[in-house]
Amino acid sequence: MKEQNKASELASRRARRADRGMTGVFYVVAGFFLALLVAFLLYILISGFTQATPEMLTFTEDGIGNQLFNTIYLVFLALVISVPIGICAGIYLAEYAKENRITRFIRMCVETLSSLPSIVIGMFGYLVFIVMTGSQWNLLAGSLAVSILCLPLITTTTVDAFRALPIEYKEGSLAMGATHWQSIVHMLLPACLPRIMTGVILAAGRGFGEAAALLYTAGMSTDINWSNWDLSSPTCPLNPFRPGETLSLHIWALRTEGIASNATQLANLSAAVLIVLVLIFSIGARLLSRHLDRKASGTRK
Repeated sequence: MKEQNKASELASRRARRADRGMTGVFYVVAGFFLALLVAFLLYILISGFTQATPEMLTFTEDGIGNQLFNTIYLVFLALVISVPIGICAGIYLAEYAKENRITRFIRMCVETLSSLPSIVIGMFGYLVFIVMTGSQWNLLAGSLAVSILCLPLITTTTVDAFRALPIEYKEGSLAMGATHWQSIVHMLLPACLPRIMTGVILAAGRGFGEAAALLYTAGMSTDINWSNWDLSSPTCPLNPFRPGETLSLHIWALRTEGIASNATQLANLSAAVLIVLVLIFSIGARLLSRHLDRKASGTRK
């Protein structure tokens, strides 16, 4: 008996040492990647803003203001298209679709779509939204291409969010006399909103940094007249049928084809502004999601 107790105690000590050792390894790996991320961000932000001049932040040909607006506008259009479709598709797969060959095929298509290279989506968008419609490069075609990239993320996140909810949410709502659709709209969807917002943030982040898909759809020229608000005019800022170069495309063009003396500085500033833009959007989306979650739950703090 004593030998068995000693052996058990020795095995327990070995397990604790192994656990502490592996925990330390994971902490070191996490710290390394965190330090790498911080160093990467600091390098881009410092090199971007320290070399910037006021003229680079203007809405002229010498600045990046127009590209910044194009980026925000294009991602907004892409989210307007992809978020309702992605959430509805996720609700269908999570709440209505039965387990059969069709639903398994749909899930396989969603997974395949999420792994497609963006250059393939760009070529598809060019053939469908540009060639087949007989139009020129425009922001709407670019937003449609980006929405294809965003749909799998939003759909998958919505499905996972609904399936992660306790079954009591749905059963309690149905027990109170609500229909299935009323339970989804008034109970399940508000409870899933924080997780769905995570998918929206990931999709928007991909849209902000996308370049290959926009190269064939949105175009690489920008001609904006900020005093012209006629939506039918090709120089109107809000006209979705005009070409629009985004910040990611601007960075690529400056690094590959830039001949201006300050091309490097403009590229660094564009990268820094793009990172700040993604950070601001992520924080804002998180705050909005938290506010809606507190409002739905009835808490104020």
